[in-house]
Amino acid sequence: MRILRKSGDLPKRSLWDRIKDVALMDVAVIARGGVSAGSLERLEELLLESDIGVPTTLRLVAEVERLAKLGKVKSQDEFLTALRDGIVDALGTGRSDPALTLSAAKPTVILVVGVNGAGKTTFIGKLSARLRGQGKKVMVAAGDTFRAGAVDQLRVWAERTGAEFIGANAGADPAAVAFDAIDAAVARGMDVLIVDTAGRLHTSEGLMTELTKVARVIAKRLPDAPHETLLVLDGTIGQNAVQQAKIFAAAVPVSGLVVTKLDGTAKGGVVVAVHEAVNLPVKFVGVGEQSDDLLPFDAHEFAGELLGGA
Repeated sequence: MRILRKSGDLPKRSLWDRIKDVALMDVAVIARGGVSAGSLERLEELLLESDIGVPTTLRLVAEVERLAKLGKVKSQDEFLTALRDGIVDALGTGRSDPALTLSAAKPTVILVVGVNGAGKTTFIGKLSARLRGQGKKVMVAAGDTFRAGAVDQLRVWAERTGAEFIGANAGADPAAVAFDAIDAAVARGMDVLIVDTAGRLHTSEGLMTELTKVARVIAKRLPDAPHETLLVLDGTIGQNAVQQAKIFAAAVPVSGLVVTKLDGTAKGGVVVAVHEAVNLPVKFVGVGEQSDDLLPFDAHEFAGELLGGA
């Protein structure tokens, strides 16, 4: 999945390397079931430092202790496998299907939400490129009518990816923009309509209310839409992403998560924490600025990259 690492950077010490530093990986000690309480506490600290979150961390540490006492972990590879499996299991609980929902009837409407700076517009451009590469007719709508340059930025992405574009005047009603965009997408036979929204400050009740209105207007214009409401989160902000996810999920029916900038952080465990906090599947991860730096989420590959040591 090539996450958590920037090409050209010096290799980062993986979470696995740091875990081994606490002497937890002494094979002879493990074989005797001798994982110490101190080592388990340090393992817990390392997992929390990687932003995996408290519930998953406690389960992982408890499972390590259980397996050690049973003598079922007798090598470094077995220990690494146990941790990977625990992370995969955590990501597989509840709503965990990473597949993008596409409507049988055209167009599929994808609403994209998130705070300023999370990478929403860039994600929309990358998603447009991905869908265009699959032969789909894509339209993007500039529902962010507040941020200077947002409309122009989205227009550039549309031109770059070959998508059709619906713009808006500064200060226009975002709900009206979304409504008109659906009309245009239906009339032009689009397969997918992606609707941008302003980078909501999740602490602003008024702006969150307006976002709720956008989702409601879309549903009135086209039954069952939006078919996906994707929340874009910045992977570098750690546990703040968990709080953002909770507030957005309370305001609109979020159906999936997109975690960006994972190439710029050593704390990618926040992906696990956010999934567990809001019971939503991770659909995509962003690992760079290019159009092909958007990857469909794969829990097994993610767990391997997060730990390292492969």
